[in-house]
Amino acid sequence: MELCPVLDTCLPSPSRCYFSSSAVHRPLLLLLLPKISVSARRVPSFSHSFRPIRRRNVCSSSSSDTLVAGSRKEDGKNGEAVTKMEEDEFGDLKAWMHENGLPPCKVVLGERASHDRNHQPIHYVAASEDLEAGDVAFSVPNSLVVTLERVLGNETVAELLTTNKLSELACLALYLMYEKKQGKKSFWYPYIRELDRQRGRGQLAVESPLIWSEAELDYLSGSPTKSEVLERAEGIKKEYNELDTVWFMAGSLFQQYPYDIPTEAFSFEIFKQAFVAVQSCVVHLQKVSLARRFALVPLGPPLLAYRSNCKAMLTAVDGAVELVVDRSYKAGESIAVWCGPQPNSKLLLNYGFVDEDNPYDRLLVEAALNTEDPQYQDKRMVAQRNGRLSVQTFYVYAGKEKEAVLDMLPYLRLGYVTDPSEMQSVISSQGPVCPVSPCMERAMLDQIADYFKRRLAGYPTTLSEDESLLADGKLNPKKRVATQLVRIEKKILHSCLQVAIDFIDQLPDHTVSPCPAPYAPLLR
Repeated sequence: MELCPVLDTCLPSPSRCYFSSSAVHRPLLLLLLPKISVSARRVPSFSHSFRPIRRRNVCSSSSSDTLVAGSRKEDGKNGEAVTKMEEDEFGDLKAWMHENGLPPCKVVLGERASHDRNHQPIHYVAASEDLEAGDVAFSVPNSLVVTLERVLGNETVAELLTTNKLSELACLALYLMYEKKQGKKSFWYPYIRELDRQRGRGQLAVESPLIWSEAELDYLSGSPTKSEVLERAEGIKKEYNELDTVWFMAGSLFQQYPYDIPTEAFSFEIFKQAFVAVQSCVVHLQKVSLARRFALVPLGPPLLAYRSNCKAMLTAVDGAVELVVDRSYKAGESIAVWCGPQPNSKLLLNYGFVDEDNPYDRLLVEAALNTEDPQYQDKRMVAQRNGRLSVQTFYVYAGKEKEAVLDMLPYLRLGYVTDPSEMQSVISSQGPVCPVSPCMERAMLDQIADYFKRRLAGYPTTLSEDESLLADGKLNPKKRVATQLVRIEKKILHSCLQVAIDFIDQLPDHTVSPCPAPYAPLLR
């Protein structure tokens, strides 16, 4: 049998035979947000701000205690009247911040209509005057920045987080829910009122899929993002179920507060809505203590627009968090900051939008060596020696589909080796030599092509149907953003499929039939 030395003969490519150790993937952070650092100054703390509540006042999704889903009186025309009265009494968010230490700045709060007429318009940060790159748009004093250090204190944070039961976002959400219970007595009332107004909506006025209905989640059918949403929702549910345990375990957190336990004070729906609200606006700090790595910054997200190709970030300076713009803005234009290297699936999940020009967008392909293969252990050893795992994730970036497929081929070729003598040759090889017969090469490429066809078939709509939907100016915003996401995913998958077909067409002998492969690697 004539053996085909991988890419050098079978396919016109300079790629190595099997692995590149530098290609080992790095884990994706849940939230990669603008980098800032803050230091502590005294503000009203968790330990002095709670008020007793009665068990009969359990929150529901229509209650005025809802953090992000406004009550009936807050929606529609009645909501506008209530909001107007409150703004006359307290001033808007920016006015409240000026009263509490915000120095003169170069931004104003603009207003954008909601797609739902029953909901109030959302606010956004805009330039109050023409700005040039390098200008300081605003500088928020640390006294107006909420961190867990303020809420709980370092010792309590460590106690909570080392239990591995409650995340930083859950702690902040719980704090804001209790603060909202105080109503207008809370120092943070104007900020919480603004979060209520935003309703967890991002710059496209769309909520995170975490609070979409079941029917709305079907817009994401076929996309791996749908399962990500369900997994994240299940994680939030687990955190909610742990609230009572933490309430009893973390004595340093609750010993001063004569409250009902959290799950009796707040329903799961309220907690989830509050969690989503915090998720949409939290800023991830870098090179700071555990208690300060997540922060809520008024005038920050979601009032600031996120862009994947923006370089501006919220940055720590002496006693404040400031924003230096990275481009010119005309007065009235919405100001943007960098959202970190997040794929569109995370942008939608965290902030309710999709960036068509996202250079970090990608899909995942999981390949696994067949555990029933008699030579599984040898192949696993070779894979590990070359920086791969027995179950390996490959990232397919938009515009770099060919490179991604080439990266997968050596791993898959290893899985297709069947002859024990060939396997010994691979084990003892000092160079990129991975013998695969022409019929095995064809079988492997057919498997790759079938895999991408199968993924494309999992979507209920075609790419052309998505284009037609997006051409409709009256398309429901949630369906629009979901369609934008699946359209981008399909484009990546189509490109990968075309790469596989091109490689098949470039095989030296097209008459060769695919070999049977009883222990072919798995693609999922």
